[in-house]
Amino acid sequence: MKIYDIAQELFSSHVYPGDKKPAFRRVSDMNEGAVCNITELEMNAHNGTHVDAPRHFVKDGISIEVLDLTTLIGPATVAEFDGPITRADILAHRGCVRLIAKGKCRLTVESAEALTECGVKLFGLESQSIAGDDPPLPVHVEVLSHGIIALEGLDLTGVPAGEYFLFAAPLKLAGSDGSPCRAILVDGLREA
Repeated sequence: MKIYDIAQELFSSHVYPGDKKPAFRRVSDMNEGAVCNITELEMNAHNGTHVDAPRHFVKDGISIEVLDLTTLIGPATVAEFDGPITRADILAHRGCVRLIAKGKCRLTVESAEALTECGVKLFGLESQSIAGDDPPLPVHVEVLSHGIIALEGLDLTGVPAGEYFLFAAPLKLAGSDGSPCRAILVDGLREA
């Protein structure tokens, strides 16, 4: 069994253009005589490796704490793409519940529509946005309004294309439109 940590380190992670970088400050420091170290975080729910809930772009969409964890944990396919992902690219993965795109790529509205047609419930990629640098609204609305979970900001360095077991549970943040997560892929793990 081999475990791939596919999460970015949060404080050095890429951020979506215009977003503030995550930061921390030590509010209690043993080097300054405190009995313990305590860290305070300042961040956007969509920094680093994170999960988008439908509420991110769908006004009455569900929030992060009520997402079905069975969608975020289970068998996943890692496939390599380059540039805009086409409808045909997605249709080639029909029946895949969790599809993770490796490479410099992005969804288009047409490929986002194909996710629904193919039964994909989770789509992940390395970019901070499933739409890449394109305007995020149309692609996110298409994906999130159909209940597909977006897993963004992955680090797939050293992960070959193939079949894995994914763990990508977000923090339980009531009412939030997204959450950071520690995503991992396991090679060689059989589903229980």
